[in-house]
Amino acid sequence: VQLQASGGGLVQPGGSLRLSCAASGSIFSINTMGWYRQAPGKVRELVATITSDGRLNYADSVKGRFTISRDNAKTTTYLQMNNLKPGDTAVYSCKARVFELPYRPNRPPGDYWGQGTLVTVSS
Repeated sequence: VQLQASGGGLVQPGGSLRLSCAASGSIFSINTMGWYRQAPGKVRELVATITSDGRLNYADSVKGRFTISRDNAKTTTYLQMNNLKPGDTAVYSCKARVFELPYRPNRPPGDYWGQGTLVTVSS
């Protein structure tokens, strides 16, 4: 299972970016997909998650500004980031909880991470 993240870059305060994360490989289904970020000198923190049935969870610091979504096939997740602030500068990574092929009822899902993508918010 591989996760490919894209969409980072440099943006001015108040600007927007959209991150994408596509999962591929021996996938039966994906439960939760999410985005995490790590700023320089800080620990990694949860940004947002979305479950297969559409339940959403956001960090308080991004509520009202960021929106997480998934495509119909539920193997790609997006993070729309609006009204970006310098404090949002970080490496953003995606994570997926995957039930792999061949499916076995008693096998727990595995957690997979994509490579990070740098988001820099600066004037």
